[in-house]
Amino acid sequence: MYSVEDLLNLMARLRDPHYGCPWDIKQNYASIVPHTLEEAYEVADAIERGDFAELPGELGDLLFQVVYYSQLAREESRFDFANVVDGIVRKLIRRHPHVFPTGDLYAPLDVPKLSEEQVKQRWEQIKAEERAERSAAPEQLSLLDDVPAVLPALSRAAKLQKRAAQVGFDWPDPLPVVDKVREELGEVLEAMAENDPAHIQEEVGDLLFVVVNLARQLKVDPETALREANGKFERRFRFIEQALRERAQPIEDCTLEALDALWGEAKRLEKNPPGRC
Repeated sequence: MYSVEDLLNLMARLRDPHYGCPWDIKQNYASIVPHTLEEAYEVADAIERGDFAELPGELGDLLFQVVYYSQLAREESRFDFANVVDGIVRKLIRRHPHVFPTGDLYAPLDVPKLSEEQVKQRWEQIKAEERAERSAAPEQLSLLDDVPAVLPALSRAAKLQKRAAQVGFDWPDPLPVVDKVREELGEVLEAMAENDPAHIQEEVGDLLFVVVNLARQLKVDPETALREANGKFERRFRFIEQALRERAQPIEDCTLEALDALWGEAKRLEKNPPGRC
């Protein structure tokens, strides 16, 4: 089987200025980012579909992105793949003192067990210390530092809220958040009555933000929940399309009531598929 070393050599060959691939040669950090994001989502998609035969290939595509950035950096004498591996191993040893109390990766496995909550608290404390070390002005350090701006908006909202919750800026339980959802929905309705597009957008954003907070309070990942909802919508809409094809009826000619009836049929079949008692 090929090794990581083979993959690194392949990447260097692709980027060879004389004998490499023309497409790969002209790429840079920024041009690769969209591919990295796409590959990460394809990994998530394979996992959600339970397609473990496909997963190794998707993970390989994602690994190739790391190798690509490392090759670009090696060409500029910034760092290389070995530095990436060394950095992540050191960071994970540092963030798991409950597993590596001496900082030695190969120390004997004989350490006291901590609860999951204790581990989380220590993890966040260590991350805060790392942020302080990186900050040029520690007195201006914010809990929200290093929350990536390029995260999907739902995921970033949840991460921002989680950081703020570390210092008690949070609701005590989900019920007050439900009241806040109702309040924000009312403000959307008021903005709609004013017919002010900018105000409507602002209020819809506030509503989405507080719905993310409700999801977090209920221990639901909002990004995952919305992806599942997207998948459910897609399945049901495809059912409508297929049903109308079988009737030789253009979807454009259907009334909303007829489409809604088929939607209800799709929901019913999902809950009670044929052959199920």
